Amino acid sequence: MSETNQRYDVVVIGGGAAGLSGALALARARRSVLVIDAGSPRNAPASHAHNYLGREGIPPLELLAIGRAEAADYGAEIARGEVASAGKLPGGGFRVVRADGEVVEARRLLVTTGIVDELPPVRGLAERWGNEVLHCPYCHGWEVRDRPVGVLALSPMAVHQALLWRQWTDDVVLFRHEQADFTDEEYEQLAARGISVVEGAVAGLEVADDRLTGVRLAGGTVIPREAVVVQPRFTARSAVLESLGLAPTEMLMGDHVIGSYIAADPSGATEVPGVWVAGNVANLMEQVVGAAAAGLKAASMINMDLVAEDTRRAVDARRAPFSAEAERLVTERVLGDRRHGLTETR
Repeated sequence: MSETNQRYDVVVIGGGAAGLSGALALARARRSVLVIDAGSPRNAPASHAHNYLGREGIPPLELLAIGRAEAADYGAEIARGEVASAGKLPGGGFRVVRADGEVVEARRLLVTTGIVDELPPVRGLAERWGNEVLHCPYCHGWEVRDRPVGVLALSPMAVHQALLWRQWTDDVVLFRHEQADFTDEEYEQLAARGISVVEGAVAGLEVADDRLTGVRLAGGTVIPREAVVVQPRFTARSAVLESLGLAPTEMLMGDHVIGSYIAADPSGATEVPGVWVAGNVANLMEQVVGAAAAGLKAASMINMDLVAEDTRRAVDARRAPFSAEAERLVTERVLGDRRHGLTETR
């Protein structure tokens, strides 16, 4: 392991929209910042990012490249790699250990490691993820408007998903798959919106010429579809935070676990003083622009926290000479009294 004396005001772990937004704000605040980025953004399979004002439709990797350049222009350092663990230092701050053995220190941490989308073991879902296999209508609904869409029921949110996607197309089919039967009220809602329900387990997706063409049921029937909606399990990338004593919290929909996240206050501050989180690791439903905003908010609070610490240190340093002078004067007086026999006898 390579020990180093490098110490930063802030180490940002994760180089997505949240991490780079935070790094940019902190660098502009004249803080020393290191971003450690594993280079595996969640939205890498997607061809474009949406609903980011001023950057609508930009490829995700291009957005991140721009963000890295902007943060670097203000002095932030960007390093490619993974963080193995982090721990508290006895005198305050944190020790960050990278997977390659390099070690750096930080006064504060901003963790923006995101989440992993865990897909069910249905043939073809993982291969088409980010292309025709989708989960967010606000991210992808416009791109599949007026096309045949299938919703694969994987959680109690299935009916809600189908009704939501109906906003973008009037050709929605809900595959009940292995989900429990819907209520009479839900069936009425689906019928009122013209959404048909297909019974039976889904065996896999049908693809031709690198395009999704349909959904195959376990019995062999193929339902033509051009896009399939799923709800993955959203699992926080929390290993680094767990090494600091922060355990992920499960998010429930009824009795169904839809994911895990790291609890924090509205600014991103966690239960561990000096550690902030932002983006999907703290909010499973956050979109790219929201993640960037969360990174900015966390950065501003981190800087305020550092300002308060810097001020305390400055006050202590200012008081120190006066305290030393006062102690010297008291010592001289005591010695003088002793020389003149004026010390009190008990």
